[in-house]
Amino acid sequence: MAGRDLKSEEKEKYPDLIVYKIGIDGVAIVVNPSNPLNDLSKDQLKKIFAGEITNWKDVGGNDAPINIYTRDEMSGTRDTFWKQALDKGTITDKSVVVASNGEMKTKISTDENGIGYISIGYVDKSVKAIKLDGIEPSQENVKKGIYTVYRPLNLITNGEPDGIVKEYINYILSPDGQKIVKDKGFLPVR
Repeated sequence: MAGRDLKSEEKEKYPDLIVYKIGIDGVAIVVNPSNPLNDLSKDQLKKIFAGEITNWKDVGGNDAPINIYTRDEMSGTRDTFWKQALDKGTITDKSVVVASNGEMKTKISTDENGIGYISIGYVDKSVKAIKLDGIEPSQENVKKGIYTVYRPLNLITNGEPDGIVKEYINYILSPDGQKIVKDKGFLPVR
């Protein structure tokens, strides 16, 4: 499974890989629910993650330091966020690296000065998803094409699948499987 497209070097190194897109997932910028901030411009977001804006008061929040959380460089969520929200800009080395969407949500939910990003499918009341340039991060807005920070959800095989692997892929792409994708908070591809 991968929450991103294959990289060109991966395609070259493993030419038999076949990608099956099973869903689409938006990536939301999240803060602690106690943070009064509801919206950031892309420019503000880029400056925060670059370490140029370090206090919430500089973007309309409380007078408090900004604690930045990010994912490791192998993360599909990070890759999407870095490319689409930060335009491949800098992520400060002062940021705290977390291992998963679940850990990111936990860190932000317990840090009133934290900012990070998670799959929209993981957003719940423990974190607050904020607007980017006035656009709410929702799967509906991804579907409409107005929220542009999103990624594919892919299953990948090494060559043509058969047996139970083929059955599983067929199931995930069936109406029942796509209903599960939707019920889990993601956009189905069919």
